Amino acid sequence: MDLERLSRDFLRALRGHRSQTAFSRRLGYKSNVAYSWESGRRAPSAAEVLRAADRLGWDVRGAFRSFFREPPAFVEEGEAHSAEMIARFLDEIRGQTPMVRLAALTGLSRFSVARMLSGQTEPSLLDFFRLVEASSLRLLDWIASLVDPATLPEAKERWAQIEAQRGLIYSRPWTQAVLRVLELEAYRQLSGHTPGWIADRVGIPMEEEVECLKALSTAGQVRWVDNRWQLEPGLSVDTRRDPASGRRLKAWWTGVAREKLEAGAEGLFSYNVFSVSEADYARLRELHLSYFWSLRAIVAASEPMERVIVANVQLFPLDAPPETGAGSDR
Repeated sequence: MDLERLSRDFLRALRGHRSQTAFSRRLGYKSNVAYSWESGRRAPSAAEVLRAADRLGWDVRGAFRSFFREPPAFVEEGEAHSAEMIARFLDEIRGQTPMVRLAALTGLSRFSVARMLSGQTEPSLLDFFRLVEASSLRLLDWIASLVDPATLPEAKERWAQIEAQRGLIYSRPWTQAVLRVLELEAYRQLSGHTPGWIADRVGIPMEEEVECLKALSTAGQVRWVDNRWQLEPGLSVDTRRDPASGRRLKAWWTGVAREKLEAGAEGLFSYNVFSVSEADYARLRELHLSYFWSLRAIVAASEPMERVIVANVQLFPLDAPPETGAGSDR
């Protein structure tokens, strides 16, 4: 996916059906800024473009908010299109990714990346796109909160793949475990694909292995090369766009954890019921999220691939929320 073309598609979508001249005047520019942006003669900053989107009624804050499972507090602070918001967002999604790694993935210098993430330099829209994609592989999910990626020529094919793969996660969850098995060194060292080997490795019926591989192949996530299955270059598929399906998926994997626990399988299964202050409950939520991001950073850097693991962590209140305000009869 060419991000330079994508950024121009995004700018054209922002303009909509207006002429370039009318769009420029609508935003208060005396010159034909739309032509300069879309032709590549001038690279607008991300803040400049998002300020224009906000003025045109696009939900810029919603785009930042929906990107996170639990939005950080800064997402609700200040102007959604500010340079500060953009810098804090980029720094947040970077997680534990080293600056050197981001520089290599984006083609930018480490110095430039550091200045953008610290807010010392405002990234252009193109560099913003580069950093979001390099940090998360979820640029199209962010864009989708503002405009349908299927309407952007440079994005429509990849977005169709993402949507197909998202649907596969919901309809056949075991495909995600099968994908991870194909990454294992043990599978790669086989003389060729052995029917039933994957099923035995993760404890699923042979029929499920066959159906998962068929579905993955149809969705373009795996292909047959010589005598074995190989993964296609990966896409990061987020399940938060459909909260109801996402909850069902979480419940499904929780059920798998329960089956493992009841069978006495290998793993760490623990619980702790306790009472805490509201302030400490908030701290525990932050700790939970921090653990998740740290886990993902370790996974991203791990090699060789030797085990398929599920991290199933819950933190939830058992009691009803406390009553607030005066005059309650309860």
